[in-house]
Amino acid sequence: MKTRKEADSLGEMCVPLDAYYGIQTQRAMENFPVSGRKAHPLLIRAYAMIKRAAAMTHEELGRLDETRSKAIVAACDEILAGELANQFVVDVFQAGAGTSFNMNINEVIANRALEILGRSKGDYSHLSPNDHVNMAQSTNDTFPTAMHLAALMLLQQLIPPLRQLKHALLEKGKELRPVIKSGRTHLQDAVPMRLGDEFRAYGQAIERAIKQIDERSKDLEELAIGGTAVGTGLNAPPGYRKAMIRRLREMTAFKLKDASDLREAMQSRLAVSGISGALRGLALELTRIANDLRLLSSGPTTGLAEIHLPPVQPGSSLMPGKVNPVMLECLNMIAFQVMGNDLTIAMAVQAGQMELNVMMPVMIHNLLESMEILKNFLPILVKRCIEGITANEGRCRGYLERNPALATTLNPKIGYLKAAEMAKESLERGMSIRELVREKGLLTDKEIDETLDPSLLVDPEE
Repeated sequence: MKTRKEADSLGEMCVPLDAYYGIQTQRAMENFPVSGRKAHPLLIRAYAMIKRAAAMTHEELGRLDETRSKAIVAACDEILAGELANQFVVDVFQAGAGTSFNMNINEVIANRALEILGRSKGDYSHLSPNDHVNMAQSTNDTFPTAMHLAALMLLQQLIPPLRQLKHALLEKGKELRPVIKSGRTHLQDAVPMRLGDEFRAYGQAIERAIKQIDERSKDLEELAIGGTAVGTGLNAPPGYRKAMIRRLREMTAFKLKDASDLREAMQSRLAVSGISGALRGLALELTRIANDLRLLSSGPTTGLAEIHLPPVQPGSSLMPGKVNPVMLECLNMIAFQVMGNDLTIAMAVQAGQMELNVMMPVMIHNLLESMEILKNFLPILVKRCIEGITANEGRCRGYLERNPALATTLNPKIGYLKAAEMAKESLERGMSIRELVREKGLLTDKEIDETLDPSLLVDPEE
């Protein structure tokens, strides 16, 4: 393999001749061959935006000449167009704070800019990754800024599938509303309810989770850019922060603003913890809903079997005809992963020390992974599971007729203790409450119909 020699403060190394990355990236590749996983494309995109905005800002402020500025901007535009993606090679588990990744970005942009200027890769005396691409920047302020931008971009892709799921559950609630079934509390028979109302409640839970995510996302709009190393803004010229925020706002259309306290913006990653916590809350609700739907569809002969899930694949390599709730099982696993990612993020957030939290690379890897797997799967869940759910009306009706909790409706007429005796006797003798009340002559047939009318039981206010 043909190589070129590059030097940094630690000495010289050989770098592949065709590589756009340089010596510091090469060191990171040798130091951190950990997972084989590379940065999320949106983190790369966010960083390219920052470097592009910085070059334009420095030209505007008279600190970078037009020729170098335009070459850097052109290189950034290629990255934003999806080119050079194979040059971002640093593992997601890397040097603290993301210094290796920041230098990977700086070197790729510098070497591509040198090519654009008709010069050789590695000719850093003319255009340097540190002096020009990274001018007035530190990993310590660019990495958290890129984290926030990348998270906001991926949230834009996650919210529509979440709303699609909410809408599907609410629509299923309307469709199944005529079906009356036994409610359950403590996994025991409870008073009747509408099957559709059960689904409507699921939709409302997703709506609440969306609102929490939206609320927490506002904290990501505050950026640390301009704080450089410890929040003092050392080496950043007057006007740099405001110009950077303005340009990033124009590029993203987000309501970005500079941090109210740059020192806090270096030290604290509370905004990342907040959005991850909101995703954890969503994952808890998704797990609960998936578990309910698996229980409601369990059987078909020995479980509840109140609903039918669409069959999407054979469920057993041994048992012919078996069909499993695979879409919901997958949803469970995704939710567990999101919760695990949140724990990692929480541990990383509390691990900040003094003026910097160096655990940012693992935070953003886990945060973006959580959003990515949710964004990818939820539309499939809606199409291949939620929309195709149907009610087993006969099973719902059969359970309801034998439900001893119907004795609750007798409380106003015969009292709680007498109604409890009726529920107990109903179970012991295998008789419905209706049959038992008629046998004992406690109510007339008209009173029985009025008291035990399912529609009156599930909508008492109406």
